[in-house]
Amino acid sequence: MPTYRGRALPRPHEDVVDQGLGFDMATMVGRRRVLRALGLGTVAVGLAACGAGAGSATATTSTGEVPDETAGPYPGDGSNGPDVLSESGVVRSDIRSSFGSSSGTAEGVPMTLDLTISDLAAGGSAFAGAAVYVWHCSREGGYSLYSEGVEDQNFLRGVQIADASGKVRFTSIFPACYAGRWPHVHFEVYPDEAAIADAANAVATSQVALPQDVCEVVYAEPGYEDSVGNLADVSLSGDNVFGDDGGALQLATATGDVTAGYAVSLAVGVDTGTEPSGGGGPSR
Repeated sequence: MPTYRGRALPRPHEDVVDQGLGFDMATMVGRRRVLRALGLGTVAVGLAACGAGAGSATATTSTGEVPDETAGPYPGDGSNGPDVLSESGVVRSDIRSSFGSSSGTAEGVPMTLDLTISDLAAGGSAFAGAAVYVWHCSREGGYSLYSEGVEDQNFLRGVQIADASGKVRFTSIFPACYAGRWPHVHFEVYPDEAAIADAANAVATSQVALPQDVCEVVYAEPGYEDSVGNLADVSLSGDNVFGDDGGALQLATATGDVTAGYAVSLAVGVDTGTEPSGGGGPSR
């Protein structure tokens, strides 16, 4: 009889995420970080048990679990030096400017980023109340808190709390393409706002891949000159993060133009019933 963490699977021919509500609840209860957010978890499970369907305002859809990826050397979450998540004011929707004692602003083509978070361990229902931390490089390719010249800035970093539909929205600028990496945005998902106090509480760490056609248009704009050659030297399939599957579950959609800005969106499926494997690592 197939087992998972010493427990027999009630549906031995199905995936772990398809073992039924009772199995999911037992798995969730066994995890420290989900217990910390028990109020949220029971609401999500309760909605699934009551038959919340695709038409429900609390339901989201996802094609699978977003791959766990490295947080890179510039996370700013306390796991590698600076910890922006401990600062008052980090929960915000507009991340273009620094906050607290810093006052710089990142320039670039406007971009909004919508991430819709669902919990596969709760039947794919909306992960309402989840805290999503987003960070990415500047138009010049540098990361605040780390890169030369912006070590004293904390722009292009922020946290939003998912609404009833599991959605968060950030107002930012379109990031550069720097040497060796496909254009991307980093993010971490936490069970709730209180959990961001410790990076180890993240239930998922991943990256959003940006569409090539939009990148090419944006990088023709002033300030993105270095990105033109960098983009020409990389490919989505050859990237050391997205290359495994060409970013199948991480490639965002984007609409808009360079004047009004771009709306970038991605549905993100996370599984609170499995142990996350992302975070840390040398990849940028």
